[in-house]
Amino acid sequence: MFIIFIKILLIVVLVCIAFQDIKERQVYWFLFPIVGICLGILYFLNTLPELFYVSVLFNLAFVSMLLGAVYLYAKLKLKTDFRNIIGLGDILMFFFLIFACASISFMVLLPSALIFSLVLHLMLSESKKNTSVPLAGYMGLFFSITFLGFWSGMIDTIYQF
Repeated sequence: MFIIFIKILLIVVLVCIAFQDIKERQVYWFLFPIVGICLGILYFLNTLPELFYVSVLFNLAFVSMLLGAVYLYAKLKLKTDFRNIIGLGDILMFFFLIFACASISFMVLLPSALIFSLVLHLMLSESKKNTSVPLAGYMGLFFSITFLGFWSGMIDTIYQF
């Protein structure tokens, strides 16, 4: 019963993040730790503790390198402030997603979420009124679909290497 509650809470919070970010371009900050805690509990209960800790460290390194590359690109190539490129909610989403799954799965799912976000934004943005991308929202939508697919058996596994 506890696991079902965690799964429902995770999906509800991810959908709330998606709705808020797409509609208002801002998300309540406390939703991101809830995502991280739910993801961490679900992954921890489905793997060995040692593998969980190693995966979280690798995922943290991967996200840090990704954000470091974006920071360098913003400073050196675009010559703009990092905060103009990516929002705090997007950064929080990246860091709380590190608890989601095994490193190999994470290195496939995170770029897939970014591609999904790009394609979805290009399809939905009819006008150039708002040029910002609700990345955290689109990623929340992507991961809610991914986890629903995993829990329904359509995706084999995301917790194993």
